[in-house]
Amino acid sequence: MTTPAEAVDRPDEHPADPDQPAAASLAARLVRVARPRQWTKNLLVLVAPGAAGVLLHWTVLWHAVAAAGIFCVAASGTYFFNDAIDAEADRHHPTKRLRPVAAGLVPVPTALGVGLAMMAVAVALAGLLAGWHLALVMAIYSLVNVSYSLGVRNEPVLDLAAVSAGFVLRAVAGGVATGIPLTNWFLIVASFGSLLIVTGKRSGEKQVLVDHRVDNGATRQTLGMYTPTFLRSVRTLSAAVSVTAYCLWAFDRAAQLHPGHDPIWFQLTVVPFTIALLHVVRLLDSGEGAAPEEMALRDHRLQAYGLVWVALFAAGVYVT
Repeated sequence: MTTPAEAVDRPDEHPADPDQPAAASLAARLVRVARPRQWTKNLLVLVAPGAAGVLLHWTVLWHAVAAAGIFCVAASGTYFFNDAIDAEADRHHPTKRLRPVAAGLVPVPTALGVGLAMMAVAVALAGLLAGWHLALVMAIYSLVNVSYSLGVRNEPVLDLAAVSAGFVLRAVAGGVATGIPLTNWFLIVASFGSLLIVTGKRSGEKQVLVDHRVDNGATRQTLGMYTPTFLRSVRTLSAAVSVTAYCLWAFDRAAQLHPGHDPIWFQLTVVPFTIALLHVVRLLDSGEGAAPEEMALRDHRLQAYGLVWVALFAAGVYVT
């Protein structure tokens, strides 16, 4: 079926206005294929320098923001490529049939060419920004998504790994672009946190298809292979490992920043982190995870937990 390794569109995909000029209409359709609403995921690039407490340093900040912008280009390129590959399958999906490529509003060759060009541009820009290391991260991200669209998505479990990799590579890119070393605990939290969100997406996608009375296997082969029990088990495992690794990271970080004097601010960040994670698990278990970016933008409880976490984290960095 049909999303690159991470996107599930919402029904913001309505037909173009026939009264618009042709050029403007095509531009609007291309923007819809690029999925700017999905760009909030690229804020994950800021996590590594933020966790290191150096995000507000000017050089670090502009490198991180630039890397996030490059990821927007690459991610949109994967959406173009995926929609071109899956145009026919998307026409049988209750919401994806409204995508511009599936609806015939953007030609398949155009989407394919634009997608490949955007991914190539992203790799080149990454090399200019931070050298071959960041270019390699962007190349791997593009390769994973292209492989996903070409067949990996039909392999159970591997498709979960491929989608999760997209999130993890964003976090890795933030460290590479800013020169911030990534700790083992950070990578574990990023990996299993991503797996939690991805399995929640699968549960949400299954629920959307049930609501529209569409056969799972007819739209995404692997959805029919995942039972609700399996997805719930993976979410439980991912949440447990994420909390454990985060606790170890927080205590280790406190010891690094305040050797011999521990004001416990970092340890306290475990509280909002765990509460927020449990809140997310509850939402995912109820089938509300098909579009995690919408959850982050609209769930005020989750935003409040995040603000508490930021305040405690800032205290851990700056309060002695």
